[in-house]
Amino acid sequence: MNKEIIMAVLLGVGLSASCGFRVFVPMLVTALATHFGWFPGWVHNQFAWMGSMAAIVAFGSASVLEIAAYYIPVVDHALDTIATPLAVVAGTLLTSAVLPINDEMLRWGLGIIVGGGSAGVIQSGTVITRLLSGKFTMTTGNGIVASGENVASIGGSVMAFVLPIITGIVALIMVWVMGGWLIRRFRRSAV
Repeated sequence: MNKEIIMAVLLGVGLSASCGFRVFVPMLVTALATHFGWFPGWVHNQFAWMGSMAAIVAFGSASVLEIAAYYIPVVDHALDTIATPLAVVAGTLLTSAVLPINDEMLRWGLGIIVGGGSAGVIQSGTVITRLLSGKFTMTTGNGIVASGENVASIGGSVMAFVLPIITGIVALIMVWVMGGWLIRRFRRSAV
């Protein structure tokens, strides 16, 4: 495996894990990075649309609405039902966009497994965290949870471009820990 592929996978994991916290923030950061040429030069031409002004406006508007909606009790839980599959799709798209692999099947397969999987695990963890917060605080603590998720999504997305190796490794650790926690939780509830 060459250095470029490793960097791309770590960038994709960092962005995808950030999609698990907020779907559209990493898409907006990626659109801005593409538009301003911050991307390392391997972005495939088929994803050049992400740097268009229309994409920036769309992802920016969606990010603002998503962030605001998570501060509204009950709406935050309803939004999770939509955000979970969208996070997997966004994680898949972002990882596939950054992988410097010409084989479409391999690139999209890795995008689904690495990107979609990372986003799905983190999103599942945030859903359960919000449910527990709502249960124990009667939704009054959900705003604090939402703020933490916003910081994690914005910070993770930006850091994925600034320090892709560190961000990718931290994201992999988070996915590993969160995945283990989810597995243990489901095993206990199944018994």
